Amino acid sequence: MEVRDCLVSAPGKAILHGEHAVVHGKVALAVSLNLRTYLQLKARSDGKVCINLPNIDTFVCWELSELKQLTSFLSDKKEEMQRLDAELVKRLREFIGVTNGNLDSSASAILAFLYIYLSLFGSGRSIIDMPSLTVSVWSELPTGAGLGSSAAYSVCLAAAFLCATGNIPTPLKEWEQTGRWCQEDLELINSWAFQGEKIIHGNPSGVDNAVGTWDIGGMLRFLAGKIIPLSRVPLLRILLTNTKVPRSTKVLVARVKDKINKLPSIMIPVLDSVDAISCTCEKVLTEMTCEPITGDHYNILEELIDINQHHLNVIGVGHPSLDTLCQVTAARGLHSKLTGAGGGGCGITLLRPETDSTTVQGTMKDLRDCGYDCWETSIGGPGVQQHFPSSVKEEIMEVLNRY
Repeated sequence: MEVRDCLVSAPGKAILHGEHAVVHGKVALAVSLNLRTYLQLKARSDGKVCINLPNIDTFVCWELSELKQLTSFLSDKKEEMQRLDAELVKRLREFIGVTNGNLDSSASAILAFLYIYLSLFGSGRSIIDMPSLTVSVWSELPTGAGLGSSAAYSVCLAAAFLCATGNIPTPLKEWEQTGRWCQEDLELINSWAFQGEKIIHGNPSGVDNAVGTWDIGGMLRFLAGKIIPLSRVPLLRILLTNTKVPRSTKVLVARVKDKINKLPSIMIPVLDSVDAISCTCEKVLTEMTCEPITGDHYNILEELIDINQHHLNVIGVGHPSLDTLCQVTAARGLHSKLTGAGGGGCGITLLRPETDSTTVQGTMKDLRDCGYDCWETSIGGPGVQQHFPSSVKEEIMEVLNRY
């Protein structure tokens, strides 16, 4: 089949409030980051299918004839396409030579790519129609930092492949630089992105790919397994800091559960308080969209950040690197907390509208002097989009066009 070139992007995510409390039936607020993953799909004419992932130093090509042999493992039943095909995953793991153990970033990305490519281009079609193409991906998000980089990748794959197969239309208009899909198309993108997340993470919550997909104005509420898009929230400036301290989400979740089992009368009220913080934050952000934003709004958000960070230390997911982050930013009058699993990883720092560039640049320098990576960005950006190349930064297009 003939495919059209396609350029798409999706945002990363942060947890604003509710880390770990969500495991115990409490509210978590997930927000989109204006740090994005970009994917370019380009047609080829040489009978090859290639994926280029310069962030993780990966470039792989296969002969189209090799991939066509794998289509015999595809299901033709439409209702089965919404469930992960375990047999196809097994065959693909054998195909790329990772039959045992956990997958590294490169193998996970390749497996998700091949699964969605074969499922969308190979199932229910003549294998003669499977296209030769190159997919190149560049992300502003650090990998493995709990910022939803894998979900943004899966969302981009799903959007580009669904568009290329004609399952969803191109949303770009001649007079627009970016385009957004309708609700029905976004639901389809999200369902296929969730398949990619299952391959990469095994048992994901679905929050990360939902944040990357929906035009939600930047925030989702996650409660008892249900994902609820919230009303549009204001764009908030933040510093995003990666302490580069590795951590295991599985270990940290187990640590919190152990504390709750040992000290329920102490820990359950703490989690209830975290839940109240999430609900209060949601209320304040909603107010900020329908009435003039005041300093009082920011005062409350800063207090919630400070209280939540103390709670996270109490439940056992803090880390000295995160304490340092909070101390460095507090010295300049800023308020910070961890985001995600904790135990290292990333933190966010709220910037008020009046925070001047000297303070921001000085804080970033202080954090980098601690050995951390730091970016100024914002929360509340759009979900998956299609772009004209001229709407994307030149340095990003340069990377995407190298292959």
